[in-house]
Amino acid sequence: MLNFPQIEEEILKYWQDNEIFNKSLSKESKKGPFTFYEGPPTANGRPGLHHVLARAFKDLIPRFKTMQGYVVERKAGWDTHGLPVELQVEKKLKISGKPEIEKYGLEKFNEECKKSVWQYQKDWEELTERIGFWLDLDNPYVTYHKDYIETLWWIFKKVDEQGLLYQGYKVVPHCPRCGTALSSHEVAQGYQSVTEPSVYIKFKVVKDNNEIKKGDYILSWTTTPWTLPGNVALAIGETYDYLRIEVNNEYYIFHYFTIKIMYCQLIPHIVRVQGS
Repeated sequence: MLNFPQIEEEILKYWQDNEIFNKSLSKESKKGPFTFYEGPPTANGRPGLHHVLARAFKDLIPRFKTMQGYVVERKAGWDTHGLPVELQVEKKLKISGKPEIEKYGLEKFNEECKKSVWQYQKDWEELTERIGFWLDLDNPYVTYHKDYIETLWWIFKKVDEQGLLYQGYKVVPHCPRCGTALSSHEVAQGYQSVTEPSVYIKFKVVKDNNEIKKGDYILSWTTTPWTLPGNVALAIGETYDYLRIEVNNEYYIFHYFTIKIMYCQLIPHIVRVQGS
């Protein structure tokens, strides 16, 4: 019977004793460099099985390109910024939200965050070496180091000088507790299916035309009532049919295809229907 773990460890030791990874970086590469960026983990949480799978894929392509004659620099990195780090520190300090962080002290809180991101560094390094993932762990980039931050600002400056940078607008999820924008991944972490009520709103007409009279109401239905404070207009389709219905001495404007829903839910007694 073959002892596969033992065989793996023997191969790993051979690689380490003979500096095979370093030799792959210093060998002649006729095809030049093949760029590889290692998406950096955050070491404030232990690595899991899914990290083994992801790192196996990350190792596969650089090895293949090295065999094809490229040189592939594999610089390790550590992600030391972001909301997950801050949330872990909040739990540790038993505080919650921006006001309590400011009360604790931003400088002290930042120091705790810096300590937190190295909590499981050894675990990550041992896993990386054990699964045979070749990375330069001795010279990693660290996202909170000044040289890394200054390099990013330098890149942005160069991009701006070439006229490739512009200011725009993008709608992103916002966390009122954290006081910051959220990534789609962060939003998905708290995703759950819930039942929310829908609402009907009466919008009063303020100007007559040939079909609608001043004082009529246009009914609108929404499942996101929290967006109502941002409404500035109602959109009416020119090619759609609408109904003007009298109920309790008030006139309501409906879209033709919603009348069946409205009839059951909102207006049990229709008095008169006028035109379309």
